[in-house]
Amino acid sequence: MRKTVLTSAAVLAFAFAVPAASATAESGPTPTPAQDALQRDLGLSEPQARVRQAHEAGASVVERQLRSRLGDRFGGAWYGVAEGRLKVGVLNEQDAQLVRAAGGAPVQVARSEKQLAEAKATLDRSFGAAGKGVHTWHVDVATNTIAVTAADRESGERFVKAAGLDAATARVTTGEAPQPLYDIRGGDQYVINGNTLCSIGFSVNGGFVTAGHCGGTGSPTLGYNNVSQGTFAGSSFPGNDYAWVRTNGNWTPRPWVNNYSGGNVTVAGSQEAVVGASICRSGRTTGWRCGVIQAKNVTVSYSGQLVHGLTQTTACAQPGDSGGSWISGNQAQGVTSGGSGNCSTGGTTFYQPVNEILGAYGLTLTTSGGGGTSRLIGWQDKCIDVPNSNGADGQRLQLWTCNGTNAQNWTFPGDGTIRAFGLCMDVAWGSTANGAAIQLATCSGNPAQQFVLTGAGDLVNPQSNKCVDVTGWGGTGTPLQQWDCSGGANQKWRRG
Repeated sequence: MRKTVLTSAAVLAFAFAVPAASATAESGPTPTPAQDALQRDLGLSEPQARVRQAHEAGASVVERQLRSRLGDRFGGAWYGVAEGRLKVGVLNEQDAQLVRAAGGAPVQVARSEKQLAEAKATLDRSFGAAGKGVHTWHVDVATNTIAVTAADRESGERFVKAAGLDAATARVTTGEAPQPLYDIRGGDQYVINGNTLCSIGFSVNGGFVTAGHCGGTGSPTLGYNNVSQGTFAGSSFPGNDYAWVRTNGNWTPRPWVNNYSGGNVTVAGSQEAVVGASICRSGRTTGWRCGVIQAKNVTVSYSGQLVHGLTQTTACAQPGDSGGSWISGNQAQGVTSGGSGNCSTGGTTFYQPVNEILGAYGLTLTTSGGGGTSRLIGWQDKCIDVPNSNGADGQRLQLWTCNGTNAQNWTFPGDGTIRAFGLCMDVAWGSTANGAAIQLATCSGNPAQQFVLTGAGDLVNPQSNKCVDVTGWGGTGTPLQQWDCSGGANQKWRRG
């Protein structure tokens, strides 16, 4: 559906718009999602993450007890990573003994938490003197000061002085100004070049996909709130009708599509629906509309400009809905291209399939982590493949030319496994060594069957912390193995 041009009064509806059973020995509790994230973001091992969470839970109990017992003499509390226990600020040795008896580590401080809170309140009342150069202020119990962040030291020091605080109480550091953060959601409006309206298709790593006719490569975008959002990183029209926008750090891709009824539809994957299936779309002009899929691989002429490979539907759309989301159940299908008719009298609408867009730009769809079936495409644009579609326990996986068969359809159920033919991708014998075969095996819950596709395109087994690798950088028919992650192209994968 043609994009909406803000300065135009009318727009035509059709225009541009190796075999071995997997190990089964127990190797400790399966990490929780939170522990997985701690490993990734804090550089912890799985045992370290598990122990830290246990210690932190205990620290919360100790903190409440000591806060009650010390009252106004309580000097704040924080988790000491090196000590592995709660550290507590104290004003005297008697209180330090109480802290030790409770299992904490006492730290002598000059000010109680109450005194620090009063100092912060003084800054709050003096916010008029802060100016745009002062960004944040808060009680920092670990340093027993008020931490002030400003664009430059002079601005921060002026603010502290204006509030009547001494330099020993307030500690000024410099840093960037914080910015509001916004969600990227399918179906929401965005603005191109300041004067054209289109709709977001689906969130991907780094931004979102949309229709190619909405904007050319390099075109800037604003979000639904007219806040700077990003730039078209790639665009193709005619021939295709797809594009993707790389967004700035203020925007966070979410696995959601606006249902225009006050809620969201969650995106779990991008398994392609069949002809005759019901399908719904979301867009800024006409909201949430549904129909059925009538045909695939349709060639459409938009005033003589041909676009190939579109899917035809009975769902209506109107100008401004261009680029918006098409979804069947919880599976992403495509982005609005064009159509005829309208949502008053009915019409025919076409969408550009989303898996083609993901493959063209090497993008990863932002999903809820559950559901969805897709290929795993990597070195030489070939796919992870089950040889001869032999879904048998111990079947080693290989690299093969992508062909759309079930041998290359991988399901992501959201439990960390990757499945085909009812079996799980597996590191043979649960090995953590380089060269271990990547195979199919009966799903067992073993850590050898956990894989994470990172934002950098590495397909990692967390147990070994090694990557799925194309042996010897080979081509079609090359077996897959586990190897130290090197960042090489023979270890890069994407869903598509």
